[in-house]
Amino acid sequence: MDKNEKQIQNDIASHIGRLLRESFGKGPQSIYVNINRPFIVIYLRNFLSPTEKILLQQDQVDSVRHTRDFVMKSLMPEIKAYLLLAGMNIREFYYDWGFDNYSGILVGIESDQHSLLYSPQEWYAGKEELHGEMERISQQIQKKPEEIRSYLINERTLLVVRIGILSSLGKELIRLGFEGSLKLAERNLERSHLLHNDQFQKIFQSQISDIFIDWDFHLDKSVIVFILNPSK
Repeated sequence: MDKNEKQIQNDIASHIGRLLRESFGKGPQSIYVNINRPFIVIYLRNFLSPTEKILLQQDQVDSVRHTRDFVMKSLMPEIKAYLLLAGMNIREFYYDWGFDNYSGILVGIESDQHSLLYSPQEWYAGKEELHGEMERISQQIQKKPEEIRSYLINERTLLVVRIGILSSLGKELIRLGFEGSLKLAERNLERSHLLHNDQFQKIFQSQISDIFIDWDFHLDKSVIVFILNPSK
């Protein structure tokens, strides 16, 4: 990474940190920005306000998530505008929280006329096995994805994009206005399958520090991020 790229990543981390601090009263202790175009993955560590901590102690996870959704929707235009100044035209934006670890992830995907193709997928150890496991989990919950793509952003960050994941029932629930309920059900089911699956550790031959997942139902697409800990 050259000095200019490093400075861009530092500037983005500083700006995101300020935005979150102003909105939540407390920003993340550390922010890791990784750009591997057309993706930007921003990993947040130790991000929890005192009020949120009290709510989580009272098992009010849905309340904390709901509040964060409202705040993130209001921050998204400003985040995208700032990234545009940094030379990234973000078309898709995903985020998720790991409340057990006080962590979070923000994922942006650049606008591209070949957006379904993204960047060339490079081979990495365990790729075929990972795609097979993702197909199996997806099929248990909704249906087998029409396409799975995955990208090793760096040695600690693996991004999986699933396209064509909604069943007919899921599409009808969205049409009837139950998108929020569908996302809640999907998140509970998929997080349970992902977090309690020892296959991933075998596939990656690495400890897994965090797993994040989000959906854009209107694009019929889902993004999953594995944070690996290869040193263990």
